[in-house]
Amino acid sequence: MTDSTQPTTPKRVLTGITTTGIPHLGNYVGSIRPAIKAANEAIARGDGDAFFFLADFHALIKCFDPDEIHRSTRAIAATWLACGLDPQAVTFYRQSDISEIPELAWILNCSCAKGLMNRAHAYKAAVDINTTKEDTDPDFGITMGLFSYPVLMAADILMFNATHVPVGKDQVQHIEMARDIAGTFNFKYKPLFTQPNAVVDEETPLLTGLDGRKMSKSYGNTIPLFGDGNPQVDPQKALKKAIFQIVTNSQAPEEPKNPDECTIFEIYRAFATKEEIEELAAHYRRGIGWGEAKEILFNKINDEITPMRQRYFELMNNPKELEEILQMGAVKARRVAQKQLDKTRRAIGIKPLAKLK
Repeated sequence: MTDSTQPTTPKRVLTGITTTGIPHLGNYVGSIRPAIKAANEAIARGDGDAFFFLADFHALIKCFDPDEIHRSTRAIAATWLACGLDPQAVTFYRQSDISEIPELAWILNCSCAKGLMNRAHAYKAAVDINTTKEDTDPDFGITMGLFSYPVLMAADILMFNATHVPVGKDQVQHIEMARDIAGTFNFKYKPLFTQPNAVVDEETPLLTGLDGRKMSKSYGNTIPLFGDGNPQVDPQKALKKAIFQIVTNSQAPEEPKNPDECTIFEIYRAFATKEEIEELAAHYRRGIGWGEAKEILFNKINDEITPMRQRYFELMNNPKELEEILQMGAVKARRVAQKQLDKTRRAIGIKPLAKLK
């Protein structure tokens, strides 16, 4: 049965990238590489289009360092382009260049139930932390940015009537909220917004970091993709140094080892072919030195990212080219956003009183 409260639209994939931090190997394997691959395949098949954006408004929720926001925006834009994102084939833009998005967020705020926001995981987690402390207000330190983050995310998605939004498991709730927000507006006013679907790739590996925990910049255990942002440090040497810092056990080189209990092997699996994985697993079971295993991992990763690394530094050294690409994407995005916002404004009664000559 067709849902009469939402419009029918072709497949459209939308991916947002928050502009905090410098991309690391986990970002590449878990997000960048699969997203670009999926977009390229969809475009080649001709069964949809793709929108990629730098979520710099979202970054303001947790980062209050202007230099960090600016530096990260530049590095992340350069990373996605260097990894193969084609700005001619997709719409690649900076969130803050689309002024229609915050306006739509306000409109959606006005019909979104506060109770829905009360159930957001990030907000509830912050409140739970506060309630463990004596004489602390449950909302201490919680900004309206954090509280209403799901509405801005909904505006990002609904502005372009995205049908599929690739997310991690921790973000599925936000897509469900975007569906609720779209459904509420469509029911109250007019069916203008497509209810998006969350796309969770269960096959995409989540890499373990240097210390055995999930790879995350918050743990300080990441492996840099193209370097740590320090121009004085050779990025290839930085990659090798990080790989050789992976924590291993005290087994001697000649001792048989279990590849399924090794961070080095886990990361190797994300880059190697099936045959290469089987060959290294056999080597583990015969006995391998940790230094040799790390050298094999370094060479495998370095072979894949060296061409990308060269393009990355070309872009980092040419911010004008980056800005031109983002502005080209902004023009494409605003063509869609302006039409959608005009329909939305008219639906809620904000429209000209009369036609003027």
